[in-house]
Amino acid sequence: MRVIRDYQFVEENDKGASAAIGNFDGVHLGHQSVIDLAFKEARANGAPVGVLTFEPHPRSFFAPQAPAFRLMNSEARENRLEKLGIDLLYELNFNASLSELTPEDFAQKIICDGLALKHVVVGTDFCFGKNRSGDVNDLRRFGKELGFGVTIAPLIATGLNEVSSTAIRKSLSKGLPRDAAEQLGHFHRIEGQVIGGEQRGRELGYPTANISMDGLHLPKLGVYAVLVDILDGPFKGSFRGAASLGVRPMFGENTANLETFLFDFAGDLYGAHISVALVDFLRPELKFDRLQNLIDQMAVDCDQAYKILNAL
Repeated sequence: MRVIRDYQFVEENDKGASAAIGNFDGVHLGHQSVIDLAFKEARANGAPVGVLTFEPHPRSFFAPQAPAFRLMNSEARENRLEKLGIDLLYELNFNASLSELTPEDFAQKIICDGLALKHVVVGTDFCFGKNRSGDVNDLRRFGKELGFGVTIAPLIATGLNEVSSTAIRKSLSKGLPRDAAEQLGHFHRIEGQVIGGEQRGRELGYPTANISMDGLHLPKLGVYAVLVDILDGPFKGSFRGAASLGVRPMFGENTANLETFLFDFAGDLYGAHISVALVDFLRPELKFDRLQNLIDQMAVDCDQAYKILNAL
């Protein structure tokens, strides 16, 4: 998969795709249905399949001080889209200039002149252009005028609820990762580079790989059964484990991060990129009076996580 970040400087062989357009935060089942239709049009037109998205998320651009809301960072989104078989990821830099484009300018300058897209696929709630003033009807009209095809994908529902990033965040905030997975079509994953910590886990007999939650929506704080993919380096592979998402109240910390203990693993993961899938919520974050009580509880957590993951 090739990644293009500037619509004004695009190689000819990176133009002419059938592309799904949106933010794709989480790449949930609704997003996947839009992408599936882009694949269908790509095959029909003999074109590459693409995804057109933005970084940073427009919501972050307009309200940088608002609470973190993203389900995945750009790296995790890129990894997920590559797994789906996307040929071209147009991850455009969302800046002041792009935010000022009218809907017509967006269609002309980005879809037509910049990327020369043959066909675009969006969800029914898609809005675009300055102040989100363009909707799917405008997109259809511009498609007819400018010569690109337009498909509007219907919303997807699981059970009685429409699939949405908002609903997935609510499930994660309640400590219901399986409910989130039902809408995502996969377990919710937190990805990032392993960072240095206080090495308390190693001292307690449970060395952990720590990754930052900066900029990401916080699921319910506590301990989870997890699946872990090490994405690069000498230990690349898949593992099982238990992870603590929290602020470590026993040690007076106040910044949340994800600390993951990998079962049956020995090695130094500092600097490696890992992907941690939340499978089941085991318990909320607790503050223990004695260090030994924490160690005993960690043993219970790992045993419970091991049994859950063995049953998958």
